[in-house]
Amino acid sequence: MNTGNEPLYIIPARYRKMENMHIVFWLLKDISWCLIWKILGIAMIFPTLIISIIIAWRTRQLKSELAHNLAITFWISANSLWMISEFFGFDTMPVGKYFEGKHLALIPFIIGILILAYYYAFQRSEDSKEELITM
Repeated sequence: MNTGNEPLYIIPARYRKMENMHIVFWLLKDISWCLIWKILGIAMIFPTLIISIIIAWRTRQLKSELAHNLAITFWISANSLWMISEFFGFDTMPVGKYFEGKHLALIPFIIGILILAYYYAFQRSEDSKEELITM
C-alpha cells in the first residue's frame, strides 16, 4: 500500500498484459527444453525474445528498468543458446581448451551481468540523487 510518500511506478494495462504473456512464452520455452520438445522450444524463443526487447524499449527512459530488462533479454538469449546446444548435441563438444558448446551461453550471460554491474556501480547512485531532488 502506498502511503503517499513514495513515488509510484505505474504500468499501463496493455504493457502489463504483454509482460504476462511474456512469462507464458518463457515458461513454454523452458518446459519444452525440459521435455526435449525441440520444435516448440525453438519456436518459443522468438516471442519470448521479441517481447523482452519490446519491454526493454518501452522502459528505456527509466535507467533501472532498462538495465534490468536488457539483462533479462540477454538472459533469455543465453538460455536459448544453451537449450539449442543441448537440442542439437553440441553442448558437450569442445570449444577451445576449457569450454564446451553450452559455455557459449556465457557470452550473453556475462553481457547481462555487466549491464547490471554498470547500472549498480554508476547509474543507481545518479537515480538516487535525482529522486532526492524531485521529492
